[in-house]
Amino acid sequence: MTPDLATLIAAAHHAKTLACAPYSHFRVGAALLAASGKIYSGCNVESSSFGLTCCAERVALFKALSEGEHAFERIVVSADTEELCSPCGACRQVLWDYARNIEVILANAKGATRTFNLRELLPEAFDDRLLNRE
Repeated sequence: MTPDLATLIAAAHHAKTLACAPYSHFRVGAALLAASGKIYSGCNVESSSFGLTCCAERVALFKALSEGEHAFERIVVSADTEELCSPCGACRQVLWDYARNIEVILANAKGATRTFNLRELLPEAFDDRLLNRE
């Protein structure tokens, strides 16, 4: 049975509480729904060298991939912001590489949500079809 959207949003909100954000104090949670019906959650994990930080979306995706999942349906991204927080460019690219035109739901603690397809957030995406492979 596939979890409903409310369950996925709750998982993203919970993941946000686990964020390791001692430098920015900007906590983000993500919940990725695999085609198998399993939810993989992730939170941002910061490093004092900010470039080494890993965002919640990539943590959730990497957890799923490392457990053998390769088909995904949707991801919820949760942050405690007034405006909805969209995935950064790096997360958009990695999601495109492994989940293609997945449904992306943005959510905040006030209950606001907005839904996109990843293509809307990453138009003209770069991917393997553009690589010169012989």
